[in-house]
Amino acid sequence: MHNKETFIIAEIAQAHEGSLGIAHSYIDALAKTGVNAVKFQTHIADAESSEYENFRINFSYEDVTRFDYWKRMEFTIEQWDGLKNHCHDLGIEFISSPFSCAAVDLLEKIGVNKYKIGSGETMNYLMLQKIAETGKDILLSSGMSSFSEIDETLNFLKPFKNKISLFQCTTEYPTTPDTWGLNIISEMKSKYQLPIGFSDHSSDIYAPLAAVTLGVDLLEFHAVFHKDIFGPDAKASLNMEQIAQLVNGVKDIEKSINNPVDKNDNLKYASNKILFGKSLALNKDLESGHIIKIEDLESKKPAGKGISAKEFQSVIGKKLNKSLRKLEFLTNNDIE
Repeated sequence: MHNKETFIIAEIAQAHEGSLGIAHSYIDALAKTGVNAVKFQTHIADAESSEYENFRINFSYEDVTRFDYWKRMEFTIEQWDGLKNHCHDLGIEFISSPFSCAAVDLLEKIGVNKYKIGSGETMNYLMLQKIAETGKDILLSSGMSSFSEIDETLNFLKPFKNKISLFQCTTEYPTTPDTWGLNIISEMKSKYQLPIGFSDHSSDIYAPLAAVTLGVDLLEFHAVFHKDIFGPDAKASLNMEQIAQLVNGVKDIEKSINNPVDKNDNLKYASNKILFGKSLALNKDLESGHIIKIEDLESKKPAGKGISAKEFQSVIGKKLNKSLRKLEFLTNNDIE
């Protein structure tokens, strides 16, 4: 049997607030939690945005426009290369979601192994073709897409023969249990026969753990040092303590999945079955010749000291061939 290993991605996104130092601090902190990869978002404001783009959440005290926010999130190619190398040095993979063709060009220059496609980019065929032509793995999110739209995108990508993983995602920040969409995981597994991931915005570990028990191959969530920090995704993120707890939980679930229990094999419980088992006893003093009724019986530990409690029906109506005291075990030698 192939052992299950969930690929765990912690998304830093814009939690660094445009600070290179904070971005590196996130890499250091997340490497300690045991995640497999950290994911950024690569924004190049001039290529991606315009004066017509509105704020998704009006969170900013310093950015007049959404364009200004993306501009503040930019790093130079040398800085991106430094972030990627930092990840490599700590044994975790660097991943980033591009939001323009220019961002793809940048990521190709620093050398990435795979691309994560955000929910808003699944119909951006211009950028998707550019990514597909690299031949690299594609992690495709589906937060705002219907099944028919997912079908269209997968059909568009199919000729390029990239390895594709598909993520169930709900584009709400944070999501509530009624919008997690855990049912979609099995639907996707059945419909697409692809590696399936779960991209979480719930702000807690319950949905990701549930997704792992449902068989997802990849797990993604937003990471933040503190949920009250400035930024659009903070309230929907996990803090470092939660992430470490989640990673440990995933490992335990994988250990369980990789070690199926045979319910028919209970030999290891043989001694406990005697210890916790019950034998028939009498609940009152009874004279020889008494016809046993159910009202006369008690069950006592351990098993093997008399007639098994599961066989009590076999003694009902039988006659005692000797007098027995209250709470004595009842054996086959005591009845006619």
